[in-house]
Amino acid sequence: MAQTTETPARTPAGRPLRTPRVHRAWFVAAVTFVTIIGAAAFASLPGLLIEPLHEEFHWSRGTIGFAVSVNLALYGLTAPFAAALMDRFGIRRVVAVALSVIALGSLLTVWMTAAWQLMLYWGVLVGLGSGSMALAFAATVTNRWFVARRGLVTGILTAAGASGQLIFLPLLSWLVEHHGWRPAAVTVALAALTVVPFVWLLLRDHPADVRLAPYGGEYADKPAPVTGAARRAVTVLFRAARTGPFWLLAGSFAICGASTNGLVKTHFVPAAHDHGMPVTAAAGLLAVIGVFDVVGTIASGWFTDRFSPRRLLAVYYALRGVSLLFLPMLLAPSVHPPMLFFIVFYGLDWVATVPPTIALCREHYGEDSAIVFGWVLASHQVGAAAVAFAGGVARDVFGTYDVVWYASGALCAAAALMALVISRPRTEAVAPAGA
Repeated sequence: MAQTTETPARTPAGRPLRTPRVHRAWFVAAVTFVTIIGAAAFASLPGLLIEPLHEEFHWSRGTIGFAVSVNLALYGLTAPFAAALMDRFGIRRVVAVALSVIALGSLLTVWMTAAWQLMLYWGVLVGLGSGSMALAFAATVTNRWFVARRGLVTGILTAAGASGQLIFLPLLSWLVEHHGWRPAAVTVALAALTVVPFVWLLLRDHPADVRLAPYGGEYADKPAPVTGAARRAVTVLFRAARTGPFWLLAGSFAICGASTNGLVKTHFVPAAHDHGMPVTAAAGLLAVIGVFDVVGTIASGWFTDRFSPRRLLAVYYALRGVSLLFLPMLLAPSVHPPMLFFIVFYGLDWVATVPPTIALCREHYGEDSAIVFGWVLASHQVGAAAVAFAGGVARDVFGTYDVVWYASGALCAAAALMALVISRPRTEAVAPAGA
């Protein structure tokens, strides 16, 4: 994927452009990939904490689920402001601070003794930090450094979260099972801190910082820092909220979050454990989802460059809904072939929705697309938060998760219909019409 294509010989100011054999954009994408992998440790832990915290502190699953829901909601609500802050202060500063906040929140949980501390440390601090490391980070890097191959790069960076899950889930589940949840929380903090030097030393905010054109595009001077980051995020929200596609994208992505982060990532391990499956085996299955998520998301990015993102979204949501309807029949004390088929099938579809969703944001909202996607991601996390809490309550009330699996499958069918009716840009569009 090295670029040897031509770039303008000089900048508008007359300074010669560098013409590396491998475009710097690919190195920036690589650092971003590693950063998201390192930050993925915190996303792997909540589902592993429910049973240990319930046993040690006797907190209800609904209470623990509420702390996770605060984390997920803040993750989403912080994302659009983080995208605007990156425009104001630069990607490096925002991401380095975010990783430090994640590490602080995770470390503080080691000494907690009350449920409100779990909500403050894991819910608020880790939620705020992780929101600044959300997919808006990947969207901002992609928009600045790439003109060509945007769909592919979006898929690769989105898959980084799954790669981190693949790396950390088996390790964290082993730590929880053999040494308790506290060493696992410390591991999350160390993983976040380890990535900070890579971000600070290797990441660059804009191609103009190193006198380069973006990959596949023409040279442009680095824009001046944008002041009023919070005001801009809110202004972009109100502008986008006057358009129909925004609500369809936000609604379908809320269902995406409900059926992935809120349900499967948070409650799959305790649900499988309810059926007699060891925690390490259930966590291993989630890690396998991560393996196929990498394949599915990168493939989705490739498809997004070639096919209608609306139709892709409809297919992804419909297939996910069907798979969730079958899951309650597949849970058992041991891993068997039908369950493995579900894991592979579901893994391919896990976040395959992200590249076409980002493409539709870019298609409709142009220069503001990263911030708009941040708000769409906020809806994703609000949906995830609602189901993270509702799933815990359902387990407390009914003694089973079955009703939540069935409800999520039905919601995915609704999301497929919403994707199909997203219009092409008309007068409200900022960007030219795309695929």
